[in-house]
Amino acid sequence: MTSKSKNKGKGFERDVCKILGKIYGDNFERVPHSGAFVGGVNAARKSTLTENQIKAFKGDIIPPDHWKHFNCECKNYKDFPFHHLLQNKAIPLLESWLEQTLDAHDNRDIDLLFMKFDRKGIYLAFPKRHKTKFFLDRHITYQSENHGHWTITFWEDFKATKINTDAIETMATKGTD
Repeated sequence: MTSKSKNKGKGFERDVCKILGKIYGDNFERVPHSGAFVGGVNAARKSTLTENQIKAFKGDIIPPDHWKHFNCECKNYKDFPFHHLLQNKAIPLLESWLEQTLDAHDNRDIDLLFMKFDRKGIYLAFPKRHKTKFFLDRHITYQSENHGHWTITFWEDFKATKINTDAIETMATKGTD
């Protein structure tokens, strides 16, 4: 029997697929049995898999075929210590999510971390180096202990600007610089 938290996570992955599908008019699917099939200690598997096989097991979301540089993790939790962001404190939970996101990273990928918290909404985190491609009204920079600087913003604000959604598509199809 699947745990309640696993079902909650799977449900959010499906929600992100629907959100992205609606924005881009294309099909996005959650990775079956997601859990670092090609990330972390399993990165060596990439040497024997085709490009499409790798993409089908990278992160939590399978993008359309032409999105060759897309790496996305999704996390759905009850709460999050937002106050630590303003206190410049390390957040172990966020550190583990960034680690998971980057475990599947390939050169030139756009790395995205979707986070949903009960009664607080959906947030998006991405490496600060991508920030120049986006127009952001409200955001905060998180300095990870091990993974550089990350920008965190409210998803509703981010997606409201077509420049941002277009930039994701461009980086996912052509790669990042």
